[in-house]
Amino acid sequence: MINTYQTSVAAPPVPPRLSRSQQVLFPVPSQGHSKSLIRFLVGVVVLHLFLSVGGFIYLRQNDTMHQSQLPSDEGKVAYRSSGKQDTSNRALARMVIKQQVQQQVQKRVKGPGYLQWDMGDSVLKSVSYYHKIWLTIEQPGDYYVYSRVTFSKGDTTRPLVSMVKLRESEKGEEKIVMQAYCNLNISTQQLCTATQGGLVTLEKGNQLSVWLQDLSLLTYMEGATAFGIFRL
Repeated sequence: MINTYQTSVAAPPVPPRLSRSQQVLFPVPSQGHSKSLIRFLVGVVVLHLFLSVGGFIYLRQNDTMHQSQLPSDEGKVAYRSSGKQDTSNRALARMVIKQQVQQQVQKRVKGPGYLQWDMGDSVLKSVSYYHKIWLTIEQPGDYYVYSRVTFSKGDTTRPLVSMVKLRESEKGEEKIVMQAYCNLNISTQQLCTATQGGLVTLEKGNQLSVWLQDLSLLTYMEGATAFGIFRL
């Protein structure tokens, strides 16, 4: 009897299994090698830190030395370009007339003279005064000078005028640097104000004051008359 279940085809071979001892693509470093790598990375980071700090210190010192070698005016321009201007030491003066003194002067003084200022209410910074009349310049430079004089009475023969006068020193000759006029009808109760302002170059020791043709024509309302300067 013939065995029909017998065949000559051999069974497929079983694929080999991977053993635990087979080599992997990325070997795990040993403990000693890991410590060496960590030390190397830490050294690189520390070196980079020292180089950064050293470079910052060098640039800072170089910039400071460069600014110290500039002239005074150039140094001021450099700081102004940063947008932070320090005006705490800027010379200025805002002069106020004392009301009680004004009333006394109005009663007894007629004719030309200089305005007198109340040094208690006025503001002076890097500017001194002389006999409560003259402002004395301590810092040379370009100044903006302004004057506002209000009159309550008119003059029958000439327009009302106020003048800012300058002299080089206490004994110097006076000269007019600015003047302003206004007209007032003497038959009505009105006011007129002579206002002026301009740029004046001043030297140390120069003095400024405000002169009127008749002090009795000035009004003594608070804030109506003012005088001041500030250094640009």
